[in-house]
Amino acid sequence: MSYNFLKTPIEYLKGVGPKRGELLRKELGIFTFDQLLTYYPYRYIDRSKFFKINEINSDSAYIQLKGYISGAQIVGQKRGRRLSAKFSDGTGTIELLWFQGIKWVQDKFKPDVEYVVFGKPSVFNNKYNIAHPEVEAVGSEDESLSETLQPFYSSTEKLSSRGLGNKAIGKLTKALALRSVGEIKETLSEEIIQKLKLIPKEEAVLNIHFPKNTEILQKAKARLKFEELFYIQLRLLQHKINRFEKSKGHNFSTVGEHLNRFFQEKLPFELTGAQKRVIKEIRKDMGSGKQMNRLLQGDVGSGKTLVALMNMLIAIDNGFQTCLMAPTEVLANQHFKTIVKFLEGLNIKAELLTGSTKAAARKVIHADLLSGELKILIGTHALIEDTVQFKNLGLVVIDEQHRFGVAQRAKMWKKNTIPPHVLVMTATPIPRTLAMTLYGDLDLSIIDELPPGRKPIKTAHYYDSKRLKLFGFMRDQIKQGRQIYIVYPLIKESEKLDLKDLQDGYESISRAFPLPDYAVSVVHGKMKAPEKEYEMQRFIKGETQIMVSTTVIEVGIDVPNASVMVIENAERFGLSQLHQLRGRVGRGAEQSYCILMSDVKLTSDGKKRMETMVRTTDGFEIAEADLKLRGPGDMQGTQQSGVLDLHIADIVKDEKILKYARNLATEILTEDQKLELPKNAKLRTQLIEQFKNKPDWGLIS
Repeated sequence: MSYNFLKTPIEYLKGVGPKRGELLRKELGIFTFDQLLTYYPYRYIDRSKFFKINEINSDSAYIQLKGYISGAQIVGQKRGRRLSAKFSDGTGTIELLWFQGIKWVQDKFKPDVEYVVFGKPSVFNNKYNIAHPEVEAVGSEDESLSETLQPFYSSTEKLSSRGLGNKAIGKLTKALALRSVGEIKETLSEEIIQKLKLIPKEEAVLNIHFPKNTEILQKAKARLKFEELFYIQLRLLQHKINRFEKSKGHNFSTVGEHLNRFFQEKLPFELTGAQKRVIKEIRKDMGSGKQMNRLLQGDVGSGKTLVALMNMLIAIDNGFQTCLMAPTEVLANQHFKTIVKFLEGLNIKAELLTGSTKAAARKVIHADLLSGELKILIGTHALIEDTVQFKNLGLVVIDEQHRFGVAQRAKMWKKNTIPPHVLVMTATPIPRTLAMTLYGDLDLSIIDELPPGRKPIKTAHYYDSKRLKLFGFMRDQIKQGRQIYIVYPLIKESEKLDLKDLQDGYESISRAFPLPDYAVSVVHGKMKAPEKEYEMQRFIKGETQIMVSTTVIEVGIDVPNASVMVIENAERFGLSQLHQLRGRVGRGAEQSYCILMSDVKLTSDGKKRMETMVRTTDGFEIAEADLKLRGPGDMQGTQQSGVLDLHIADIVKDEKILKYARNLATEILTEDQKLELPKNAKLRTQLIEQFKNKPDWGLIS
């Protein structure tokens, strides 16, 4: 067999074939033999342990029993038809149930034969039963299984219906693993294996699927987790070094008239220490002669736009144009108004370009960009259209990065021969571990303090039964001249129902807060842009006191007078989303409030989310909690990144391994940047092999 044995298409594995092969490709992304070997079990059951029936309780997970089967009979009619049998072990009796394969199962049982039964107990009519247990006669060939750690593999409904459930996947993997002995090549250097006392790759792969004992399973996990995280870090860090060496950038060495005038005449308040530190970091990057790629993280209201604007002024002072790209028209409008207000009297031309910009205005903008007269362009993804050409673009600011596709950002980056500096801003605090993995090739700046005079938002969690109390509180706030947001969830899967919830909510609010004393705005995704804008403007101008909306306000509008955020069905939002919504209030000097409304029936995760929100307003603490509850695959934007293709590591639980992997990758690249030393040959080969079909997005923020 040649090395390419592991690259054999999956349909050629005995027991798979074309139809199942197609399903494995579609459902699990398994195309080749080696990809099946990296489809790891999600848990293991110790089959050497036996329970007694009288030890079963409501917390029992999968258990194994030894005893005798009697009284197997078919009961029930039509859809309720099932096979029921009694299983006893001397300490008690439990019912075994089968709803499928009834006749075949019934014929298997013999009296006076001792059986091993394995399954998950559940309760029905105050009695325990096990549905579809695995049953083996003691002493049968299969029974050797019961002395080992048995792996469990995730399957899907489609796979299970084609006979590819957990057990079948395990069987296929075992057959392949045995055929692969001698074919699984080492992928780490001898030096790393010795230094970290890791087991060989082949031993790790065999023991992750069929561990002999717990000790070897832990060693296999440690080896495979380290390797997975190590290569991701090696790739990201190599990108960072390559980019720094290769990508020439504009040198902004001048601090000129525009920035100085803005600083002396226009700055609305003293910059915070964090803002000063970040501006210094960005200025150093932009004056290095290399292209900047920096991620700026700061909680909602921490003053990121001001920092971005001051750096845009540095670009203008050095003779360059700049642009700011936002994910929605509402947010682009907001940025435009804020920046134009800041720039009053500085004689700097700024324009707004979105999908709604009329053709005549577009023509003028295009001409002014090419002549260099237009210095600041703010807009949505309309900025990446091919017709938008700059005379000399020096700095691109991208707001809320995860809302742009990677390829969209790439287009922006290619508008110049010498690439512009790139500053990516996000108000979604990214936990350290995720930032290290996902944006490991970007430099990171954090604004971790709010401007002085801001009061922390007070948060409370109410059940629906307290709605009258909520209405009383709202009337009180409106009496004091404040405005209120009420937000409803809008989830694609239940869009019609969600819009109905919003309409019902709007009607009940209109009844509780009737005209002429109160006015209510309503905004949702199904409205046309002009309607939405009209309603938003009414609220911004203070013509309406309450804004009922779906999550369209999650990023965007800034109404300092809005001091109350009511979030309906709060249990249906993720923590980061709840935190983003809460950040829409608290923009003025008054005390602000966030009220989380929910049903009494909450899942334990739902309860944890509510408790976290009430306990803290720290975005980073919330992001860490969100990551623990939801896992990295759910964090906004991580799915599209293509970086987090993790098979076994967990960046939350394996934070120590991640840090160690990053430090070791840094050490190796510091000594041998291109991995040309003979001792690093394996690392170089594996790096190329592992990422050869992945787009080289490391060069674009």
